[in-house]
Amino acid sequence: MLLQSLKKTDYTQNLLFILSEKGKPDSKAPAHIQRFAKVFQASKKEFDFLKTEEQQVFFIKENKDREKNRVAGHTLRTQLDKDAKELTIIGENEETAFTVAEGLLLSNYQFLKYFKDAAEKKYGLQSVYIDSDKKKIKQYNQLIEAVYWTRDMVNEPVSYLTATQLSQEIEKLFEGLDVEIDVFEKSKIEALKMGGLLAVNKGSVEPPTFTIIEYKPKKAVNKKPLVLVGKGVVYDTGGLSLKPTPGSMDLMKSDMAGAAMMAGTVYAAAKNELNVHLVALIPATDNRPGMDAYTPGDIITMFDGTTVEVLNTDAEGRMILADALSYSQKYDPELVINSATLTGAAVVAIGTRATCMMGNADQKVLDKLTASGLRVHERVVQLPFWDEYLEDMKSSVADLKNIGGRYAGMITAGKFLEHFVKAPFVHLDIAGPSFLEATENYKGKGGTGVGVRLLYDFLEHKSKSNA
Repeated sequence: MLLQSLKKTDYTQNLLFILSEKGKPDSKAPAHIQRFAKVFQASKKEFDFLKTEEQQVFFIKENKDREKNRVAGHTLRTQLDKDAKELTIIGENEETAFTVAEGLLLSNYQFLKYFKDAAEKKYGLQSVYIDSDKKKIKQYNQLIEAVYWTRDMVNEPVSYLTATQLSQEIEKLFEGLDVEIDVFEKSKIEALKMGGLLAVNKGSVEPPTFTIIEYKPKKAVNKKPLVLVGKGVVYDTGGLSLKPTPGSMDLMKSDMAGAAMMAGTVYAAAKNELNVHLVALIPATDNRPGMDAYTPGDIITMFDGTTVEVLNTDAEGRMILADALSYSQKYDPELVINSATLTGAAVVAIGTRATCMMGNADQKVLDKLTASGLRVHERVVQLPFWDEYLEDMKSSVADLKNIGGRYAGMITAGKFLEHFVKAPFVHLDIAGPSFLEATENYKGKGGTGVGVRLLYDFLEHKSKSNA
């Protein structure tokens, strides 16, 4: 637990002062700190610090922009000594203090599992003290923990994180919580005739899994559950439609970011006891060209009986998601939200700084997701979702085909998925922001954990508003 409640300020430890434009520096602070604070307030600088042999003292100007505060938290992490164990945040505005702390804690994440010298690289920060009540601090810590776990899963290579291992990691994550986990192994998946998941898995020596996570609080505000579906392709070679390696296949351990996002979201909701009934469905496999791999030209019968002509085995995510989305009907959901690193088209369209959002759910739902994205800076861009886009997915030999034409590939993929859902539907294509090849402030490098904070904020507001 990094974030802790401040009991008494120790002015000899590492400190961060968040200063308002007209506010006076802390009168209890040593004189040299007060003098530095006054000079800083009068300057045009947004961030500065002083360093002695005993401590570091940082100064940030109060800002109403949450994202600038998070980025300031990242800047703080880059300047804080690697071995520093503690930091106390001092400021009058609690929200500013929390958003700076959020950026700091997200920047403190490291994936060091495979380094020989991991102990030497590891940050020493153990405690960040903030003047707030313990309940709010606990909620923040547990949300950050969920993002950390999500990042860990996305950063794990398939040499460790097979479909079976992913299901085991999910089971381990929820140990001790009042959450029901059910893992379907290959024999059960075959009995259910989940043709899409089984087809993609044909090229692999590793069996598929289908994991169900249900969190049902006693005082849930929703009579029908929200179903969260996440793509769990633990590695994607493209199958027989083989991907090139540089800048493509070499990043495809991240192709299960949607699955990790949904499991992480339910974990955060359960740990913080949000009163929202949730079900997460995680179809998982790798996609390889070996064994009896499915091929372009194959016609696959899906879980709901729809037939799909396969024209590209690298459009595998929609094949496994279709079965999960059809299965969601079992729960008669209020809303189905799907998340996947689904298309390169999404990245081409809006890059790595936002998620493509589309769906047939009420516009109020889409607006609330948009608002949540703005609050936590995991922004979404709503795309058109007209029925005409489905025409590109019609096949001459089957009900549907698994790829469309040259244009609007992220939308035609979304329309393909919509076919398998009876409830109101939202699709989030997180292909851009889920995995970064270079460090971007507190989002880091590699798995970002994108979507967990977005959906948690959405669910938290739903829990409070009963709408």
